[in-house]
Order: sequence, then C-alpha cells, then structure tokens
Amino acid sequence: MTMIFGVPLAVFMGQLMLGLINGAFYALLSLGLAVIFGLLKIINFAHGAQYMLGAFAALLGLQYLGINYWLALLLVPLVVGGLGMVIERTVLRRIAHLDHLYGLLLTYGLALIFEGTLINVFGVSGASYPVPEALSGGLNLGFMFLPTYRGWVLVAALAVCLGTWFIIERTRLGAYLRAGTENPALMQAFGVNVPQLVTLTYGFGVALAAFAGVLAAPLYPVSPTMGSSLLIVVFAVVVIGGMGSILGAILTGLAMGLVEGLTKVYYPEAANTVIFLVMILVLMLRPAGLFGKEA
Repeated sequence: MTMIFGVPLAVFMGQLMLGLINGAFYALLSLGLAVIFGLLKIINFAHGAQYMLGAFAALLGLQYLGINYWLALLLVPLVVGGLGMVIERTVLRRIAHLDHLYGLLLTYGLALIFEGTLINVFGVSGASYPVPEALSGGLNLGFMFLPTYRGWVLVAALAVCLGTWFIIERTRLGAYLRAGTENPALMQAFGVNVPQLVTLTYGFGVALAAFAGVLAAPLYPVSPTMGSSLLIVVFAVVVIGGMGSILGAILTGLAMGLVEGLTKVYYPEAANTVIFLVMILVLMLRPAGLFGKEA
C-alpha cells in the first residue's frame, strides 16, 4: 500500500479532495465579503446570515412552491440579493459616511435579527434538502469514491469565483465599480449613477452568499445557525488573503480548505483552529494580508 508520510494514499488524497471542496465554499463566501468591503468599505457581518437565508429560501421554495434545485440556483440569489439592495438603500446608506465600526455593528445586529426570527419560527434543529436526482451517485476516482454532488459544488463555486474576478478586474463594468469607489464625485460628473452602482454591488455580494447557501443545502442541515460559525472562519480567510482583495479571497479560500483537510489527516485535534493559527502568523509577518496592499 502506497503511503505518504505514514498515511495511506487513499486517505491522503480523499482528505485533500474534501478539503478542496470545503475550500470552494470558503472561496465563494470570502469573495462576497471581499467584493463588499473592497468596493464599498462595508464590513458585512450579516454575510453568514445571508448565506443561511439562501439555504432556507431554497428549502422553503421546494416545500411550499415546488421550486426545484436548478431553478433555486437562479431565483434565490436574485431574491436574497434584492433583499440586500433594500438593506443598503434603507439602512446602510445612512451610515456610509461614518466609521467602519458602525457598519459592522449594524450588519451584526441584522444577522441576529434574521437568525433569531428563524429560530422562533423553525427552531434550531436542521432540515434536510434532497440532492438533485441528476447529481446523485458518485464517481470512482481510483483513490476515492467522490459523490457527484460534491464534485458539482467544486466546479460551480470555482466557475462563479473566476467569473466574478473577471468581471471586476477585466471589464468596463468592473472599472466603473473601482473608479466609483475611489472618486465618486468624478464618476458622477461623467454621468455614472454611483449610488445605484453601490446598491447593485452590495446586492451582488449578498447574492454570492445566497448562491453558496443553495449549494450547501443538500450537503449540510439547513438551520438558522448554519451561517454563524462559518462566518468566523470566512472572516479569517479574508484577513489572510487581504481585506478587499478579490483574487486573494479566492486563492486563500481554496488554500485554507486544503490546509484544513491535511490537518485532519495528520493532527485532527487542530483542524478547527489551524486557519486561525495561519491568520495569526500572517498578521504578524504581513499585516495587510498575503494579497493585500500595504497602507
């Protein structure tokens, strides 16, 4: 039997693959945070709750409206993203000129409201969402049996992440977004509706969280608390990559998933803390993050 540092190859590669899939979730959620902070300078502490709302919307849509998984992938991000746009226009815009701490506290309060409301209605126990029939079964990779749905999650998350990076960094729309946050008065002079651009950007970041929630629904129990614990890890990933760095969020999310997976192989006791240890080391050596720009 082939061994890698005392661990069977099948176990090593299996954990590596599962770590990469978890990393895809980290990358997708970190990307939403990075888009909102990088372009709007809002520390969106409601991101985990918006991820949870995406999963709940998919579940309730299936149970009460008969909306299948594929339609939910399209509709739920639009609905939850629309809710995010309403929040930005009615609440966040009023504190946009204040210190970042006000935005953090406000979005944290919104997260508690969303979570508490759903706990009162549905309780804390999780509900299951069925895996779509087209993605049931698995693939024999030789070193492991990979469920087809987990493979789909990896492909879909990476496609959305790379598409978002391309739009922001390589298109005219992305140039407008970056310019609008750097010099809004100048962009207004050129006829660009900057407030509307800000609203759409926040809605898009929220939609990314909701999309991740729909992807997660068949994998994890759908519960009101599913986003709260994950959010802390995602914030650590964003800090490691560099606050506001789009590419940093994607690459660091994938890398931290792999690190977490390898830690489960060699030292399982540290699997839940290894990302935070990496964050501490990065902040000591490079406070702006691996891909962030020094002030």
